[in-house]
Order: sequence, then structure tokens, then C-alpha cells
Amino acid sequence: MAVARLGAAAKGVRRMDIALTGGSGKLGRVVLAHLREAGHAVWNLDIAGERDPGFIRTDLTDYGHVADALAGVDDRHDGLDAVVHLGAIPAPGLAPDTATFRNNMLSTYSVFQGARRAGIKRIVYASSETVLGLPFDTPPPYIPVDEEYEARPESTYSLVKHLEEQMAIQLCRWGPELSISAFRFSNVMVPEDYAAFPSFDADPLQRKWNLWGYIDARDGAQAVERALEAARPGFEAYIIAAADTVMSRSSASLAEEVFPGVRVTKDLAEQETLLGIDKARRLLGYEPQHSWRHHV
Repeated sequence: MAVARLGAAAKGVRRMDIALTGGSGKLGRVVLAHLREAGHAVWNLDIAGERDPGFIRTDLTDYGHVADALAGVDDRHDGLDAVVHLGAIPAPGLAPDTATFRNNMLSTYSVFQGARRAGIKRIVYASSETVLGLPFDTPPPYIPVDEEYEARPESTYSLVKHLEEQMAIQLCRWGPELSISAFRFSNVMVPEDYAAFPSFDADPLQRKWNLWGYIDARDGAQAVERALEAARPGFEAYIIAAADTVMSRSSASLAEEVFPGVRVTKDLAEQETLLGIDKARRLLGYEPQHSWRHHV
């Protein structure tokens, strides 16, 4: 870790010891590499993964496992500065509803409570764009969507994400020094996924379910780093998405055709995202750097 620590010092950023749950997943692998490259010491707490000095096999639904792993693990670490919680069943329909509820709700409670008991004040975790009302069979209240209207969970998976946010709000009330950032990540993509994107143009309804949004995993990792650095007491929810849509046609024409009765609250740039990221830009300094258009 010595080289990584020099990297943090060179950036003028305090090096942090960070637990990352779900570091073996699609987004988690990218976040893990990014945070280490930024100079932080990162331990991957996951049920699956390859044996290496940074991997700690942890059942996130077992509070004892989580609390112990966050408090210290023999020669690995003796305390942490922050937790990034990405470990979960990652989407609706991948498991029975009760299994999704139990796994995700219990995991998040274990991580939040374990962090609190260990004295960790910075938590960034994966909420979901689904709380915005996906798949928008009921149209959104306005476009672009943002964090200002009440959650509209339409699946058990989304219901859990909403309940996790409500839990985080109350935990921050209990502990005024605690900082929890909930990232409503859009559909996570890596460069290998982009070859399929041009096919979306044939049918605007194919990707209507999330307002034609996505997030490049590298920008997701950037947002995590910025939230850890900018952590301030209290709870905040952020939509984290790419700056553009998955479509070649204009965002204004998509909104007009597919959601004709929905108010558009701003003049939209040609392929501007309809998942509002202004809050993340304003409070975190988040600015997407990657687009599928650079790869196809």
C-alpha cells in the first residue's frame, strides 16, 4: 500500500482506511481499484472474491461478521475511517421477494449499525434509481427527475432501498456527527457493454423504464470518492448518472413522445440525461467523464 499512500498525499487528500462491501461486484471492482489508485487503503468485505491481502470474506447478513470486520481484523487493520456499502442483491427479480428483502435490508442494517458501533462517521452506500418510480408505468411528476419528490417504490427491491434511506435518516438523527450519502445509481455499465447501445435507437420504449439512463462504473467510482472527501454530517440522497442518455436522438423528443403529459422543467441539451444530477454536481463536485459515445 505504500505507493498508494503517496498518491493520496500528492493529491492533498487525507488517506483513509475504507471498508468496501460488495467489492467483488460489477461496480465494486471499479470502485475498489479507483479508491486504491487515489491513495486509500481499502478492504473488500464480500461473501465471494479472490484471496488477496485486501479481501475479507464476510457474510453481510450476519451482524457479528460485519461488526467484527469493521472493528478490526488481526493483521489487516485496527480501525476504519469510512465505509462504502455496495454489497446487495443488485436488482429486482434475481431472487424471491422475501429473499431480496431479507438479504438487502439486513445487510444494510448490519453495515450501518456496525459502522456506528465502531465509531465510523462516513458512510456512502448504494441506494437505487428505482426509488424514483421505475419502470415509470406511472409517469414521473416532471422531467428531469430529481431527489425532491417523494419515493415511489414499485418492487420489493425498490421498497427495501426506500426503507434503507429512511433508516439512514433516523440514524443520522440519532448521531448528529454521522454522514450518510445514499447514491441512487443508474444502470451500471462498463465499456464492454457499450457495443449494444446503438440498438436501443430502434425502439424508444426499450429503455423507457429508467428514462434512458445509465452510469459508467468509472464515474460511479469518482462520485464515491468525492462523497467520502466531502462528507458532512447528516443524510443526503443523490442521483448518480451519466451526463447523457443511451439514445442518439434528442432527449426533448423522447420526453415528448413517450411522456407527452409530463412537464419538462428546463431546456434540454441534445442528449442530456433525464436523471437529474445537478445536486451531485453542486454538493459533491461530481462531473461525469465517460460516455458510451466515446466507445462506439
